[in-house]
Amino acid sequence: MGHATIAYVATNFVAPETKAYMQQLLGDTTDDYLAGVASWADSYRYTTEGAFTSSFHYIDALDDPPHACGVDLERDCGPAGCIVTAHTNYTRRMLETSLDVEQRRIAAKMVIHFTGDIGQPLHCENLEVGGNGIAVDFDGAETNLHAAWDTNIPQSIAGKGKSVLAVAKAWAATLSTAIKSGEFRAAAAGPWTSGLNLEDPEAVALAWATESNGFVCTVVLPEGQKAVEGQDISGAYTTNAQPTVSMQVAKQGYRLAKWLDAIVAEVA
Repeated sequence: MGHATIAYVATNFVAPETKAYMQQLLGDTTDDYLAGVASWADSYRYTTEGAFTSSFHYIDALDDPPHACGVDLERDCGPAGCIVTAHTNYTRRMLETSLDVEQRRIAAKMVIHFTGDIGQPLHCENLEVGGNGIAVDFDGAETNLHAAWDTNIPQSIAGKGKSVLAVAKAWAATLSTAIKSGEFRAAAAGPWTSGLNLEDPEAVALAWATESNGFVCTVVLPEGQKAVEGQDISGAYTTNAQPTVSMQVAKQGYRLAKWLDAIVAEVA
């Protein structure tokens, strides 16, 4: 649901030219043209053809939360690639007009997805496989910390429904209002998109990953792994995490809009 929400936020802010270009590229003229493909990369990684993309969804920051957080691209991005290099590569492939439409379509779906992943702090952390190895409970059900940040905490904010896209669209509307005229207005006008340029896409992706990784120390594991392991985190922990989750979803949605605007301005 987080990926779809990010996509809907982006849909609310892209330029008309970007909307037209992306709808044509993705072959979808509905309002779901970004949200409908936002999770495609998660399925693709489990296919024979897409197995090589598995490591593209994260970067293993070899830091020491909560004492020290930080991303070092040379240290943390393995030989198979990581989210920083993948976001960079697929951005460049979207810009490469000599590629056929299908290759640029795949690149677009990757950029949409990885712009979301890079905003989730545990996609930018090595500890216990990005929190996948930290067992926790949520409302009495067994899960892990990574899954809680991917799904449970976002659902605690947005709610649940039969239609994931409908829930995501409603949450995106709330976040979009906060960007336009609410708590995120000032940040969206400046810090969220500062340094955003296509001349050095790797620097942009690295900055986003570093920012997300910082929340591992301050919000995800402020008291360390032992403080949450085996605990039910659906109470005070989630209440404390919700503002960061909402901000990251809104932020990455807005960034995705501006990133796609920049790409389309070059190729359309």
